[in-house]
Amino acid sequence: MTSSRPGSALGEFLRARRARVEPTDFGLPAGTGRRRNPGLRREELATLAGISVDYYIRLEQGKETNPGAAVLRQLAQALRLDHEETGHLFALADRAAGRGAGVRTGQDVRPGIRQLLETLRPCPAYVRNRTNDILAANPEGLALLAGIEDWPPERRNTTRFTFLHPAARALYDGWPAVATAAVAQLRTTVAADPEDPALSALVEELTRASADFAGLWRRHDVRHHHTDRKTFHHPVVGDVTFGYESLGIGPDGQRLAVYQTAPGSPDHEKMRLLALTVEQG
Repeated sequence: MTSSRPGSALGEFLRARRARVEPTDFGLPAGTGRRRNPGLRREELATLAGISVDYYIRLEQGKETNPGAAVLRQLAQALRLDHEETGHLFALADRAAGRGAGVRTGQDVRPGIRQLLETLRPCPAYVRNRTNDILAANPEGLALLAGIEDWPPERRNTTRFTFLHPAARALYDGWPAVATAAVAQLRTTVAADPEDPALSALVEELTRASADFAGLWRRHDVRHHHTDRKTFHHPVVGDVTFGYESLGIGPDGQRLAVYQTAPGSPDHEKMRLLALTVEQG
């Protein structure tokens, strides 16, 4: 679920990340007895970041919505954020301050992109919008996500498929890692435009329907997902591993997902078999 107050998402992210950093990581004493909550106390983080405790509390509460770049860099360093997480922190701050309105989801796929989907065959490929709805696909692209054709076109969404389709856990090799990456990518997208009703509706639907999604969403992990290797336990062709590329194809947030195999490899033969089964119906 997305946050209504402008600074709420920023505050939620800071709280989630503060809980992951232990005082002993900075040589601070753990103290006596058990801490009520995991991670650094607000006072400790404020000291490490070189800001006042009152100012930091206002950030977490969503009451301070315009932190400067120097403050954000100090917080990122104190929280030990990586490059993507730091970018996410700055994006949340921009949104809290009302800067950089997001580009809303585009639904129309250009004719040239639809032709490209056919040209890419037998490589599975599909086009998604920012919400991860599948807007267009070649036959192999749908066949690779075995079972997604059970759903009507308007329900075909790769994040929804990962968490709600009964075939997904068996299809994806290492489903927990796939699920974690899917939520992190969605969290990154929501940060760019938390007011997008389609994104909000998807998050709310999955939070209600999947305890796994809800737990991962609370972690506030972020990730830009552009290239990877993905293994599928496909019910028709067996185990097959693809090189995966996600390419932006326009200013409206659409992305082209392409799965490739090395010519002459066993995986390539299995990809050709998947295409053959599609042709045979």
